[in-house]
Amino acid sequence: MLTRKQHELLTFIHERLGQTGVSPSFEEMKEALELKSKSGVHRLISALEERGFIKRLANRARALEILRLPEAIKTTPKSAKPSVAPVQQAKVLAAANDVLDLPLHGRIAAGMPIEALEGQNSLSVPAALLGPGEHYALEVAGDSMVEAGILDGDYALVRKAETARDGDIVVALIEESEATLKYLRHEGKMVRLDPANRAYDPQRYRPDQVRIQGTLAGLLRRYH
Repeated sequence: MLTRKQHELLTFIHERLGQTGVSPSFEEMKEALELKSKSGVHRLISALEERGFIKRLANRARALEILRLPEAIKTTPKSAKPSVAPVQQAKVLAAANDVLDLPLHGRIAAGMPIEALEGQNSLSVPAALLGPGEHYALEVAGDSMVEAGILDGDYALVRKAETARDGDIVVALIEESEATLKYLRHEGKMVRLDPANRAYDPQRYRPDQVRIQGTLAGLLRRYH
């Protein structure tokens, strides 16, 4: 069952497609639903995807596909143009300038662990770089993940998560005080955090020493 806001958003997107054949932008969706930020729109879209109402198209940036509609909104709006494709084929194309403001929580080490600073800053990120879920950003410090294409000064876009699979690149909080960005591995009863730089050695900890705070969802690089 959809929440009221999820239902409103799906209805709004469906009606706009029926009227114009083009989806509303994040800004238009935010205003239509009277939300405070486009991050709220992103959370609603993620929830609709998780419930199987829409799907992100893997090979088309900023594109979604509507898979199904609740019975309450399956009736095509009277203003719909007859040439518009059926809802199963309708493409929801987000505007190219749709961005989200992610919380920017200081710096994270891609070398030896350093303190992850909590901050009040934010980072504007293209919505197309993010998948479902809640996200935040961290500035990368160090060079131990360079062989994975993660450079000093990059911004790691992190999906909040408390668990991860072996081989995932994770934000690991060590001893509740220091955070690092590494590949996650399990080695017997130990947790191993692997760098992606031959100059660095793996780090091994007891499970009670490590807490997963998220998995890497993307990178943002600024060129000066």
